[in-house]
Amino acid sequence: MVNQKYIALVDCDSFFVSCEQKRNPELKGKPVCVLSNNDGCVISRSKEAKLAGVKMGEPYFMAKKDHPKCIYITAEHDYYSQVSKQVINILKDFSPYVQVYSIDEAFVDFTGLTKLYRRNYYNLAKLLREKILKEADIPVSIGVSSTKTLSKLASDKAKKVPAGIYLIGKRKLKKELPQTQISEIWGIGRRLTVNLKRNGILTAEELVNHSDKWLDSKIGIHGIEMRHELLGEMVSPVSNDDKMPKSIQNTRAFGTFTSDIDFIKNELKKHIHTSCRKLRSYGTKCMQIGVMLRTKDFRVFYTKKDLLAPVNFELEISEIAFKLLEEIYRPEILYRSTGVYFGKIGEQNTEQLSLYSDTSSDTKKDNLAKCFDKLEAKFGKNIVQTGFFKYNK
Repeated sequence: MVNQKYIALVDCDSFFVSCEQKRNPELKGKPVCVLSNNDGCVISRSKEAKLAGVKMGEPYFMAKKDHPKCIYITAEHDYYSQVSKQVINILKDFSPYVQVYSIDEAFVDFTGLTKLYRRNYYNLAKLLREKILKEADIPVSIGVSSTKTLSKLASDKAKKVPAGIYLIGKRKLKKELPQTQISEIWGIGRRLTVNLKRNGILTAEELVNHSDKWLDSKIGIHGIEMRHELLGEMVSPVSNDDKMPKSIQNTRAFGTFTSDIDFIKNELKKHIHTSCRKLRSYGTKCMQIGVMLRTKDFRVFYTKKDLLAPVNFELEISEIAFKLLEEIYRPEILYRSTGVYFGKIGEQNTEQLSLYSDTSSDTKKDNLAKCFDKLEAKFGKNIVQTGFFKYNK
């Protein structure tokens, strides 16, 4: 555990809907729902849509029937990722320690910023909230406390107050713990909730009243860490280390069911390009490639291949991936999605060169890949398309 800290959790409100309202201001104040890629179900709702009774995860055909006045928009995740990066950049300008938790949430270390900005923690959160709204046009809720677990709890409560800000300090903590149900605590899922209730633990207060030894025997180290975080003793500090992933996966449902091989290759190529960009952003390569096909009735076909040399270049990986695709593809089957998997990821400087390797060719590939990335950084994603296949709808 570390010394006293002050942590904020910044949570974008109805993020996908907020992104659509940012792009089209005429949608603000209206009942808007964002749908999953294949228009299967509702994945984000505006306040007006929530008040109208639209449920999270509700199938589109049911929502449209029961709530015809709502506006339904198909999700565009590439755009949402761009907006997310814009918000994160604002947070990083505000504090030196920012840890991205998800596309719409991030922990921000407020420790010491009160002196820098000459504001108390509430007004510090207010300043940050106003800054994000002004510069990114995205409304956020901010919870502030002494640990990640408590700041997550505070951010959930912040969504229910008009100001969009909620602080849990030492004095308020004594009132919050008895009122907090076990299921409301960050990191406690359904199974653990059932387990704790069987042991007579219904609230956060009842959890912290048990000893470390008892929690260790019932839950393990996770229970001990949770107890101390709920008591305001930080176990997990905010870390802005961008750790290299062990694997990279990229998949998305088609807009319609199809067996068109050119269409499927075209979609797979997009996933490969996105994944290669991520590999290069970490300065690394992969030595395993996998390809997935999901059918209309949700059956999954998957195959993978280990490589002799590490790669991170689209044209090389596409050649391998298309051969893998042909192994699992059947023209008589309708498919709903495809995806790519990169495994055995390691740093480039660990690459072992072959005696007969063409280093000049490798340099050209690396330079071309860097050119792709620079162009996209300047002009936007998919400004460069590496030989996408044409298809007929």
